[in-house]
Amino acid sequence: MPPDDFDDHDEEEEEEEEGLEVRTIHPFQARKAYVCPGCQQEIASGTGHVVVVPKGASDLRRHWHRPCWERRRTRRPGRAG
Repeated sequence: MPPDDFDDHDEEEEEEEEGLEVRTIHPFQARKAYVCPGCQQEIASGTGHVVVVPKGASDLRRHWHRPCWERRRTRRPGRAG
């Protein structure tokens, strides 16, 4: 089993944006729980989400709920939802 679900992905499920790589994690790939930096809520294991990786800094990757990632630019600072 890979050490992190980041390494187990579909190549066609990747996007690139502003020096970031955004990868889709399907529910069957999500084997661990994470805290979403967008809403500060848990992403439970078995929940599909996205992993955002800064180019050249894979140790700074973050797991986001897809809706939180999609709305990150319109959310007011300090709001969780």
